[in-house]
Amino acid sequence: MNRGALLKVVEKKYTRTDIPQFKPGDTVRVNYKVVEGNRTRVQAYEGVVLKIKRNGFNSAFTVRKISFNEGVERVFPFNSPLIESVQVVSRGKVRRAKLYYLRELRGKAARIKGDRKRLNQDVEARAVAAKEAAEAKAAEAARQEAESAAQASEVAEENKE
Repeated sequence: MNRGALLKVVEKKYTRTDIPQFKPGDTVRVNYKVVEGNRTRVQAYEGVVLKIKRNGFNSAFTVRKISFNEGVERVFPFNSPLIESVQVVSRGKVRRAKLYYLRELRGKAARIKGDRKRLNQDVEARAVAAKEAAEAKAAEAARQEAESAAQASEVAEENKE
C-alpha cells in the first residue's frame, strides 16, 4: 500500500460529510466551538465565503465579515471537529473563484447579487426532504399501529384460553 492510499484510509475516519455544499459568494453561518478556560461555548460566525481551498483532507474555506467597521477574515478547515454546524444563509452569484476584490469594497459596493436559481433549488430540495420525512413518519406510525393491533389480538387469544 502506497503512502497516498494509507493516508486516505486514515483520513476517512475523520472526514466530515455533514457540511452543506456552498460556493464563494454565498453567505454562511458557521457555529464554531470556542474554548474559554475550562468551558466550551458555541460562537456563530456569519459572513461571505471569499475562497475555498480544495486540498483533499486539508480543504478549508475563508469567511469574511464586517465587525465594528473592520473587515475580519477567518479560515475554517472543512474537517475541523470544532465546527458544530454550517448553514447557508443566502446564495450569491459571482463570476470569480477567489473574491479578494471584496477586501477593498465598502458598504453597498460590497453587496453580492443573489442567485435565484440555486435558491429555488434549495427550496425544492427542502420541500422534497420534508415530504420524504412526512412519508417516513406516516410509515412508522402505520407500523407501530400494526404492531399494537397484533399484540392486542395475541392478548385476546390468550384470554380466550
